[in-house]
Amino acid sequence: MSKRTSQVSLSLVAGATRRDVSDGELAHGLAAGEAWAIGVAWHRFAPMVLTMAERSLGSRSDAEDLAQEVFLNVFRSAKSLRDPDKLRSFVYSFAIFGLKSELRRRRLRGWLSFLAPEALVELGSRSVDVESRDLLRRFYALLDRLSARDRLVFSLRELESMTIEEIAEVMDISVSTVKRSLAHAVSRLSRWILADADLADVFDTKRWQR
Repeated sequence: MSKRTSQVSLSLVAGATRRDVSDGELAHGLAAGEAWAIGVAWHRFAPMVLTMAERSLGSRSDAEDLAQEVFLNVFRSAKSLRDPDKLRSFVYSFAIFGLKSELRRRRLRGWLSFLAPEALVELGSRSVDVESRDLLRRFYALLDRLSARDRLVFSLRELESMTIEEIAEVMDISVSTVKRSLAHAVSRLSRWILADADLADVFDTKRWQR
């Protein structure tokens, strides 16, 4: 992931307070530029963004970079949120946009093939428990061969356990488009994994085709 020029650090909001406020109240605080709101927003939504980014990108450090960029954009754009009660979806939209942009950049650069195994994160609880870092790297390298949209749809479905309808909402695409993208991703990944005996031993690709 390319180096970013974000001025927001992960430790900036460590002293957050007033965590019991509603999303709507929090959105109003962000729009008003209240310092407490920045801290609360980070503590409330950063785990969600970081986890999704780690699983989608395969790198903790890249996930942290992306999260900082996401929240910087959220803080800058808070005044544009028309429905304060939809703050969570607002944050999600910036995270999805950031992930799509990064995945497109990676696809153009062939970036993942150069990642060291220790840079990769383990898969989520719904995924196969893969002990070998080499297998993890090979799996993420296969994900990198997908288009940005297909990879993100697959990741949200299989690694984040989101429903088809939830994916359509956060990605702002139709349910039918999600289904087509998911089917395409599953078809290609299944074929590639079955061609790799080691990966075929640990991934149950039939489960993806439910």
